[in-house]
Amino acid sequence: MQAIKLYNFPLSGHAHRVELMLSLLQLPTELIFVDLAKRAHKQPDFLALNAFGQVPVIDDQGVVLTDSNAILVYLAHKYGNGRWLPADPVGAAKVQRWLSVAAGPIAIGPARARLITVFGASYDAQEVIAYSHELLKVIDQELAATSYLVGSEPTIADVSAYSYIAHAPEGNVSLEDYANIRAWLARIEALPGFVGMPRTVAGLQKTV
Repeated sequence: MQAIKLYNFPLSGHAHRVELMLSLLQLPTELIFVDLAKRAHKQPDFLALNAFGQVPVIDDQGVVLTDSNAILVYLAHKYGNGRWLPADPVGAAKVQRWLSVAAGPIAIGPARARLITVFGASYDAQEVIAYSHELLKVIDQELAATSYLVGSEPTIADVSAYSYIAHAPEGNVSLEDYANIRAWLARIEALPGFVGMPRTVAGLQKTV
């Protein structure tokens, strides 16, 4: 099959979700670098692909899709062979719950904390870090009962949540107190085809 084009920025957790999913599915991928620092995502040629001017975007043989979670759903349906996204109503709803968490609380917490240290965003660091820890406590408690966010097998819920939680220390959000989360991260990183997101020497990573 032809390679799926992924328009990405290597330090974007949203783009990494899609890169990780493509790799886990062992799909041929052509990475197309979008230079956010030079505002390439706001240029007419990119806005023609995504009017919101955001990465990631995929082009799967003419099928152009935006929004990282929407792309995960598409890839799971088309290439997942029944894995990664449950077909039953309860399983599908549980996955959707975590996609919403990734788009909401994880974006507001760990992702935003990282935006402060890595990209110089002007959020209130103390507030964002405190919010992140409240979120991580809940996730850690839920992972006490299951290997993955939705049961005993990995789904796109895990792929969606992974990037910003794994890189939370870059935003000065320690994972030290969350043993279940750290074990879950290790399970994801052990999956065949796993590919990580580049780490920056920011936040707590400065001492690692």
